[in-house]
Amino acid sequence: MIEIPAAFAEAKARDEGRRGRAWIAQLPLLIDELLQRWSCTPVGPVMHGQVGIVVPVHHRDLPPSVIKVSFPHPGNSHEPDGYTAWQGQGATHLFARADEHFAMLLERTSQRTLATITNPEQALVIQGRLSHRLSVAAPPELPKLSDRTAEWERKILSTAAIFGHPLPTAVMDTALATLRELGPEQPDTLVHGDLHDANILASDREPWLAVDPKVYVGDPAHEALNVIRSPRFADLLRSADMRRGLRRLLDIYCDAAQLDIERTRRWLQFGAVREAMWGRRHNDPEWLIHATDHLAEALL
Repeated sequence: MIEIPAAFAEAKARDEGRRGRAWIAQLPLLIDELLQRWSCTPVGPVMHGQVGIVVPVHHRDLPPSVIKVSFPHPGNSHEPDGYTAWQGQGATHLFARADEHFAMLLERTSQRTLATITNPEQALVIQGRLSHRLSVAAPPELPKLSDRTAEWERKILSTAAIFGHPLPTAVMDTALATLRELGPEQPDTLVHGDLHDANILASDREPWLAVDPKVYVGDPAHEALNVIRSPRFADLLRSADMRRGLRRLLDIYCDAAQLDIERTRRWLQFGAVREAMWGRRHNDPEWLIHATDHLAEALL
């Protein structure tokens, strides 16, 4: 029987309370059941992220694989739908799924992330091209970003009021105008939803593959926030003269992703406002809140 990493077990018990502790307690038995169902043998130490564990396994008829089991939550329910739509093109292959357990049998990648690419422009091109490849026609019945616009606006306005309207009026008005004008009508395109450095992994089959999608339907320009608000650009996000550098980054990314730069700029500015407010509600570090505020202003 596998052993659940202590750090992961403690985090789930802390964050999810009694439900988290109960899930952790039954997880070893669940993994054993899945190993038998999918005729797999564990071959390495158990790994984990924030929402689930990953068990490297061997299957006699498949390439190197992993069993991933995520904590049962609506936000994790559509991940296999994304993998099914992509069919291994730009993302890891899905070999089997057990939706009742939030579990999947997936192609194994390396653990080397895009963060190991030290040339920032090279990383932007990789992210942009991968985003374009993943922007396929969305299957039916997946959550739509257009359905979240009313909730986003409500939370932005209520948070701004709670925290004494910390952003200039022009910054807020611009973000809300984008939401109202571009939000209701978005393409029926599959969006990864969380395409940052740690979710892009090196692979033997392709140079880079996407993992851990949130899976939404909407405008692929939404991905730009995870690309630009990145630790690799921390110095730029803190600089007094951010605008020129941002324009260069957007040019490179949008060219690689085949996105309209003005539409992407507008969604990026809105996303920065939304995340600045979310960060205040959830106690993000002060430097990150300040950097996100600065980003929202620089994109006017």
